[in-house]
Amino acid sequence: MTPETLLDLARSRGIRIVTAESCTGGLVSAALTDIAGSSDVFDRGFVTYSNSAKTDLLGVSPDLIAQYGAVSEEVARAMAKGALARADAQIAASVTGVAGPGGTAAKPEGMVCFSLAQDGSVTSETHQFGAIGRHHVRAVSVAHAITLLGKALEKR
Repeated sequence: MTPETLLDLARSRGIRIVTAESCTGGLVSAALTDIAGSSDVFDRGFVTYSNSAKTDLLGVSPDLIAQYGAVSEEVARAMAKGALARADAQIAASVTGVAGPGGTAAKPEGMVCFSLAQDGSVTSETHQFGAIGRHHVRAVSVAHAITLLGKALEKR
């Protein structure tokens, strides 16, 4: 799904979008705001690269980060919920992952967790994009987040 299509879907449904990004560093927000007129459906984006930013800006519990790690579905869900609670929006997407280089056996390069929060529900998923390089991990993560948002809006 293209950013344009996502914005048109949001517009047709009267839905505003917020993002919470870690490994993508604001690239999802940038992809949406690159489109002229996006301000009518894109509320804001939180770039919460550090753990303290996740806590300070989104209200993610430091205990949750300590227990599961910043790259986890648990933290992705907390990021999405926190973003939605702090925005004038009806749907939130979050992204947290290991863009690389590096990683661990448990959380290798290319592991990215996504979450959507909307209508009192929160979903999450993890994708292993592989060690395809930092730029490519971030690019496929942006595309995937936009597609997740679009699929959710198509159901509304």
